[in-house]
Amino acid sequence: MSLQRLRALIHKEFLQILRDPSAIAIAFLMPMFLLFLFGYGVSLDARHVPVAVVVDHPTPQTSAFVGGLQESPYFRPQRYDSIQRAQHALLDRQVSAILWLRGDFSRQVLQGNTASIGVLVNGVDANDARIVEGYLQGVWQNWLQQTAADAGKPLLVPVRVESRIWFNPALRSRDYLVPGLIAVIMTLTGALLTALVVAREWERGSMEALMASPVTMAEILLGKLIPYFLLGMGGMLLSVALAVWLFAVPLVGSFWVLLLCSSLFLLAALGMGLLISSVARNQFVAGQIAIIVTFLPAFILSGFIFDIQSMPAPIQFITHIVAARYFVSILQTIFLAGDVWPIVLWNSLALLLMAMFFLGITLLRSRKRLD
Repeated sequence: MSLQRLRALIHKEFLQILRDPSAIAIAFLMPMFLLFLFGYGVSLDARHVPVAVVVDHPTPQTSAFVGGLQESPYFRPQRYDSIQRAQHALLDRQVSAILWLRGDFSRQVLQGNTASIGVLVNGVDANDARIVEGYLQGVWQNWLQQTAADAGKPLLVPVRVESRIWFNPALRSRDYLVPGLIAVIMTLTGALLTALVVAREWERGSMEALMASPVTMAEILLGKLIPYFLLGMGGMLLSVALAVWLFAVPLVGSFWVLLLCSSLFLLAALGMGLLISSVARNQFVAGQIAIIVTFLPAFILSGFIFDIQSMPAPIQFITHIVAARYFVSILQTIFLAGDVWPIVLWNSLALLLMAMFFLGITLLRSRKRLD
């Protein structure tokens, strides 16, 4: 290998990057767009949920309960004078749930009996339905505690739950969506950049000129790999900066550990892109393959949004060949929990093996031949 030829290839590639605005857009503008889209537009938090409140016989007890509901940031209560009208509002999707305090509610409370409330939840979106149900139970429990405290009596329950929320005490979905999104961005950036750029050279005929030159295939691959590695790491640093400073996602772990793990993952993503470019020599075909083979699995099967443990066993097995699965686990651990070495080391080892596999297969498949 000639270092002089390698430097010349790297210089050529940087000149091509500067002359081609699409590479800059994929590396820097697309991460910003996706971060703004998911950071501000996508949220799994249930806040200000419209809830219909039906009170058959208003009393101080029902007023206190509804007042607690109004003070909650999770609900936006709307009063209805009958359960029939509330049900029509639920069918029309004007409200997401119904809270029904029946006529004997206050009498049961004053007599010390078990008072029940009626809750009807729209279960079309099962995830939101479970969240709303849990929040309503929390409001109910808080009201019971406050009522017992006002009466000077202890709340007699067989078990008292003292919950502690680790790593994400604010329960903000943004705090784990944004770190996971960095893995999706780097997957798309690394694979799409290299796949499109090499395919473009085949279309324009410049690859034939490289084949006719004294450069080796290893030099050609390194000349492609190094510039886009630096470009991808620049996009990663921009994404981390936006996550920490714009979206206020905590970075508990070490930045240098994050940088090293990101380098391993980017090498794997670039290896996938180079492998795609060795199969498809057309930009359109290369772009479609890169999206189907890298972006969609990273989005769906990496644990970025959908919990892997909730997937069927065969799908969980398939996720082990998705590089983004390991990087998402590293990102969410470093950002929210810190340097948990058993998780970081094992997932980093998986990324290293995948990077060696894809780069090795690409080198074996690459020959200075035009067929």
